[in-house]
Amino acid sequence: MSPCSPLRPSSADVLGAMADPTRRLILNRLAEAGEATATTLAPDLKVSRQAIVKHLGVLGEAGLVRSRRQGREVHFRVHPEPLHQTAGWLHDLAVGWEVRLRKIKAVAEAGT
Repeated sequence: MSPCSPLRPSSADVLGAMADPTRRLILNRLAEAGEATATTLAPDLKVSRQAIVKHLGVLGEAGLVRSRRQGREVHFRVHPEPLHQTAGWLHDLAVGWEVRLRKIKAVAEAGT
């Protein structure tokens, strides 16, 4: 998590977690399954169970997965809210740039 927000992941945390293709694949598999353990995810992926656990830890720190312990197993499921917040932030950023670019275009065209 970012130092500025110990309770809520930042967009940088989410984007950092999503930057890795294996983590994106894990997140997709969890979304399809609804809930899974590292052991049940391992056969579908070309990485070790231990690597999956580490990737799930990064996804958890970014707030993208939640876990619950059942006996000796830890079950993971997708928590999409941080992804929705980051998508909203990216949308707002894109809209802001569109406005700026339209203004630059208008000034450039007025000057010619």
